[in-house]
Amino acid sequence: MTSPDADAGPSTDAAETPPKRGFPVLVLLPLIVFAALAALFLFQLTLGGDPQKIPSALINKPAPEFVLPPVDGLVENGRQMPGFASSDLVGKISVVNVFASWCVPCRQEHPLLEELAKVDGIELVGINYKDKPENAHRFLGSLGNPYDRIGADTIGRTAIEWGVYGVPETFIVDEKGMIRYKFIGPLSPSTYQETFLPELRKVMAGG
Repeated sequence: MTSPDADAGPSTDAAETPPKRGFPVLVLLPLIVFAALAALFLFQLTLGGDPQKIPSALINKPAPEFVLPPVDGLVENGRQMPGFASSDLVGKISVVNVFASWCVPCRQEHPLLEELAKVDGIELVGINYKDKPENAHRFLGSLGNPYDRIGADTIGRTAIEWGVYGVPETFIVDEKGMIRYKFIGPLSPSTYQETFLPELRKVMAGG
């Protein structure tokens, strides 16, 4: 008597074995999200949530060497508004504001820049960050143009050299071209009056 499997033919185990599958990347997603949240929590815990406590390696050092062209077609008082270069920082107190038309906080702080432009003894200059000229035109046309000159940083290279974390950011540079103060994020009425203006007056007084 033969076994029931005697005529079953060759084994098909190899054919029925499913192919090996790669490691599912989605399995790591919760771990990645957790790590990101943990890093954010640590950042807030150690710095108290205050962006002004983020260290800047450029404070009390010369501003980086750069030459930025003007924003194409941006006209002020019938003339093309000039671009911005590191050489423009020498011989005067400068406030350098990094902005973009697509930046919502930039719109929120803009009225304070209009006030800042009225301060005697300074030059307010802008770095237009990764923006299209026509968008910059509309932005300044609708909100007003407080700047004495604006450089177009179309690829963001100059902002990186200035150590910009994100727009807006505002720097105070003394008459020797040394960066003396950096404000991260949008100015608010309180930070403008209580933090930024005292720092500006300190630099203007030679402190």
